[in-house]
Amino acid sequence: MLKPFELFIGSRYLRAKRRNHFISFISLISLVGIALSIVVLITVLSVMNGFQHEVKHRILGMTSHASAYERDGILQDWQGLQKKLKDFSEVKGSAPFVQGQSMAVKGKKVNGVLLSGIDPEIEGRVSRLGEYMLDANLNVLRPGEFGILLGDDLADRLGVRTGEKISVITPEATVTPAGILPRLRRFTVVGIYSVGIPQYDQNTAAIHIEDAKRLFQLGDSVSGLRLKFEDLFDAPSLTRELRTYLGKEYWVTDWTQYNQNFFRALKIEKIMMAIILSLLVLIAAFNIVSALVMVVTEKQSDIAILRTLGASPKSIMGIFVIQGTVIGLVGTALGAVFGILLASNLEDIVGWIESIFNMKFLTDGFYPIDDLPSHINASDVVLVCAIAFVMSVLATVYPAWKASRTQPAEALRYE
Repeated sequence: MLKPFELFIGSRYLRAKRRNHFISFISLISLVGIALSIVVLITVLSVMNGFQHEVKHRILGMTSHASAYERDGILQDWQGLQKKLKDFSEVKGSAPFVQGQSMAVKGKKVNGVLLSGIDPEIEGRVSRLGEYMLDANLNVLRPGEFGILLGDDLADRLGVRTGEKISVITPEATVTPAGILPRLRRFTVVGIYSVGIPQYDQNTAAIHIEDAKRLFQLGDSVSGLRLKFEDLFDAPSLTRELRTYLGKEYWVTDWTQYNQNFFRALKIEKIMMAIILSLLVLIAAFNIVSALVMVVTEKQSDIAILRTLGASPKSIMGIFVIQGTVIGLVGTALGAVFGILLASNLEDIVGWIESIFNMKFLTDGFYPIDDLPSHINASDVVLVCAIAFVMSVLATVYPAWKASRTQPAEALRYE
């Protein structure tokens, strides 16, 4: 024989016609169950990866990969820091900004706002705000004209549109002969943007950096520098290097610190979803146990004959482990192939279903993303397939051990 004894007999048992067709049916169900569970796992994890990728992409469109500040919170010589960062090759772009809390007022409507002062000419180096504009571009912000860009949800709350005026009140007070008065300035709405994240669409606004300096009375200073790296996922490690490079005079933060709790929640949600859906693989593995137990019961006399011919309990166990392993291997391979195909074409499939039934799975009113993004992560696919295969192999242990304990005299007594 070219094959080992256990592999030869095990493969023969898999191909042989069974007296009880229900056993073959259970084996088929086991294989299909493993394949379907892997398809579901790969698809769900790919959708969650796509959702995380899309949310990160939108959030980073408003923040930046990292930001550099002076310890006292006001960056006096931002041009000098910008020149110093040119020697740090990993920094691909930088832009100054001014940021402060304020209130936007229109009539009796008031809303808290995180107000950002930007330079429209170089803001594109570090953010994608210009891509989110609905009715204008960043160049509508001009120094001295006191124009303001609002998130679409904020504009709706205030009931304003492009061309209308609002008042912006800062927490800093101004001392006048009449007493201490809040600092207030009228701005003209020159554009509206939509990021798709309520955190930004409801509570942020942008003005020209020169107007922001005058509003917050910073002179020539700014709040800090926004930085951009080649790869956003290298930001945490590069931020640590920058802190060492710049010294104790400056402080550098990265994008993972801005929304740390949110991204941690997304990660935990993905892990929990993977654990819950792994129960599907476990259920399919139990079907393998059922199928092999029935095979062992049907093959009692064959096992006894093999034992009398000199087969060891270890060899008998190997025969049935091979059967379950092949079922798990084929099911895992089919699940991986169809899972990748489904995840790769999920957006087209969902679009086709929506057009057929004239419905929308994700509506703009409830979800920040109105499509169903899918991003296949190779490590997720490998991990899912490995877990499914290991579960399949482990499911064979008990039935195979039970077969190896068969006593020839007992099995052949009534033959």
